[in-house]
Amino acid sequence: MSVLRDYAAAVSQPTLPLEVPGAERGTATARYDEVVDRDGGLRPAWQSLAGLALALTPAELGRVEGEITRFLADDGVTYVRPDTGAQPWQLDPMPLVVDAASWARLEAGLAQRAELLGAVLADLYGPQTLLSSGVVPAAVVLGHAGFVRPVARGDGGDGGDGGDRHPLLLSATDLGRDADGEWRVLADRVQAPSGLGYAMENRRVLSQVLPDLYQQSDPHRMEPYFSALHATLAASAPAGVDEPRVVVLTPGPHSETAFDQAFLARGLGLPLVQGSDLVVRRGRVWLKPVGWPRREPTEQVDVILRRVDAEWCDPLELRPDSRLGVAGLAEAVRRGTVRLVNGLGAGVLENPGLLPFLPAACEALLGEQLRLAAVPTWWCGDDTGREVVLDRLRSGDPAVVVQTIDGSRHDVAGVSPEALAARIAAAPHRFVGQERLPLSQAPVWAGAGAAAQSLVLRAFTLRHGSVYRPLLGGLATVRADAGSAPTTKDVWVLKAAETDPDQGLTEIAPLPGGRSNPSVAPRALADMFWSGRYAERAEDLLRLVITAQQQIDLAGAGRAPQTSARALREAIHRLAGPAPTPVPAASASRSDDADADFRSLLLDPSRTGSTAHALARMRDALEGVRDQLSGDTWRVFAGIERASRALRASPHSHRTAESAGRMLTVILSLQGVTANMMRDAAWHLIEAGRFLERALQVTFLLQTAIERRDARTERSVLEGLLSASESIVTHRRRYRGAVRPADVLDLLLRDPDNPRSVAFALAELRTHLAAAPASTGSTRPERLVEDVEAFVAGVDAADLVAAPDGIRTALADLLAELTAQLEQLGDAIGDLHFESGPPPVALSSLALIEELMEVRA
Repeated sequence: MSVLRDYAAAVSQPTLPLEVPGAERGTATARYDEVVDRDGGLRPAWQSLAGLALALTPAELGRVEGEITRFLADDGVTYVRPDTGAQPWQLDPMPLVVDAASWARLEAGLAQRAELLGAVLADLYGPQTLLSSGVVPAAVVLGHAGFVRPVARGDGGDGGDGGDRHPLLLSATDLGRDADGEWRVLADRVQAPSGLGYAMENRRVLSQVLPDLYQQSDPHRMEPYFSALHATLAASAPAGVDEPRVVVLTPGPHSETAFDQAFLARGLGLPLVQGSDLVVRRGRVWLKPVGWPRREPTEQVDVILRRVDAEWCDPLELRPDSRLGVAGLAEAVRRGTVRLVNGLGAGVLENPGLLPFLPAACEALLGEQLRLAAVPTWWCGDDTGREVVLDRLRSGDPAVVVQTIDGSRHDVAGVSPEALAARIAAAPHRFVGQERLPLSQAPVWAGAGAAAQSLVLRAFTLRHGSVYRPLLGGLATVRADAGSAPTTKDVWVLKAAETDPDQGLTEIAPLPGGRSNPSVAPRALADMFWSGRYAERAEDLLRLVITAQQQIDLAGAGRAPQTSARALREAIHRLAGPAPTPVPAASASRSDDADADFRSLLLDPSRTGSTAHALARMRDALEGVRDQLSGDTWRVFAGIERASRALRASPHSHRTAESAGRMLTVILSLQGVTANMMRDAAWHLIEAGRFLERALQVTFLLQTAIERRDARTERSVLEGLLSASESIVTHRRRYRGAVRPADVLDLLLRDPDNPRSVAFALAELRTHLAAAPASTGSTRPERLVEDVEAFVAGVDAADLVAAPDGIRTALADLLAELTAQLEQLGDAIGDLHFESGPPPVALSSLALIEELMEVRA
């Protein structure tokens, strides 16, 4: 049974036409199919792959789908939706394959379009001849939110980063085929074009799960394009900069395309920075140093590949409530001390109202006919265009889509035709109408077979040297369901000859060599530090859950006292907070109550202090420094998610301890991943966070020993503490005979050779703090850690075990003091090594404060 044969038979049936929105009822227009021609045969791009492609069975594609899901989960590939959060990336196992001849025609149109957009950008922010001559109506430009006035210069300057000196470097074009198979432009994406990282990840995964098909097709590899992008960014630095520092500016880990941004930064070997990592001083952009603002910056940023929309880039001149940008960035751009890719004003080119005027602009600026036509578009600020849109609205034509020039169709969703017509009449320059194309279709795997889905292609174009080079490939979207990531396809562009160089790039000039010492921003150091703390917190709590479950099982079998299991449950609640529903003391060791509590600890991220909460916070911290981490890091979270799914699917109590064990194994593998990191400041801060948290967790755990119990319970509780702290084997080797409280306290507090002791953790913490950038040997954190070490070294375990009234008061006092000192040490580390000073306040808030002060005066 062949999936493609069945698909071809289905789409070529004359009795099964695909309805096109807007067509009269009873009529149908067949869409262009990317795989099957009108006669039911395979298109040229697929004919060379027919042998392998037609052999794809449902079982084989089901296997491939499972492998794709696993690969993407292991790489932590997500798409973040504002309403539902991070969703797994979706990749269809069947690629979009385009032959060389078909792509060549599209390639010429994409190159011309990128050149035209660059010329339009230079004109709109320079001489504005298009506006003065009437080729482009002024209202369609000046009325668009993407036109950034602070960088516009009427003297022919390059404030918008246009012109020959600062051309448009990177653009993306959304395309769709009409019923005749001709590519039409749906939209231009030039402000902060996304998708290159996703496209590269799609290729990496699909080439591994369909190796035979990939090797036989031999499409253009994408790696040379990334090398060309890296070279282009370096070459775009301001004049006189020999070794430019290039960064990728991201809105942060909660951005929709956070993975795409991090992949791009890591693939290009560039720092991924947030607005809070940068500062403008003396008209230049700098990386904030460790210890900012007490220390002056020394590392200037020359090129910024921005993924933050222009209005959010500078709270000083653009949007005052922005926390994503850098105050003064617009001034640095005007001075020419930093190069933005693409410029702050590039967003105006995404204006759909420009589409009807680009053919005339192409003739005016390039002296050429526009090769790549756009979907029919009517700007309502034009009398003729407005009448077309209003007439089709009155007739109820569903094939016309109305949207605002700087918004989207969602701005008018649900509005009645009458109300929409009134809005258009009130502000016609704010609206456009577009024809809804019968987009081409492609087979999409649906679990049992392939179903036809409409397709949009995002193509990318780069100015490399003096020419524009479209990426031979791209990112295809075939389905965008609400609440989930879009379903995408890899795009394979076949070579005309086996000897053709990949991407048509025969040689890329190598970048200047030499060793560098990349710095880490204070915000990134904080993320690393807290990721270490959360990792240790999750690990220690998992060990305690496993130990408590074992004690409950032993108590149920009569092999351990019920009170010992209850004591360990109390220890868990001291670490993680109380159970969601209070557990009566009499039933604190019952397995059914414990199982619900433990499941909550493992699965509920909203329960502050739970393992699930610690893991979620650890992932948030690591997402902020994704460019500095190995791809193996995300296999940790994939493994944890698999264990979580298994636990949710099983009602059996034994599954809880089993899932906790699997999670613990995965968490431990993270230490192996970080062990392979470069020994820079980031690694030292991870380890510092890990050992500070370990000392705190041992201190919290030992509170279980404050109450003196009967001999049998005491022994069981102490053995549980040793197991939970992974020290029971060490205890058996170090001490002979029965388990005694003084020995346990000495082993977990003072033993310098026990990796789980407080003394060992403090010694490691001191080592890692000494290697941190702002450490001098006499800083406050270094002094405090020495004080805590001296405090622990002076402890006599024998003095702590006395409990004349059933309570070890000396131990309780020591643990309270030790906890306070460790928490004070953690605060001091943050004050010195992370960004200090007051948090940023929106300028609008400052104005309100000043107004209130004036009123009170």
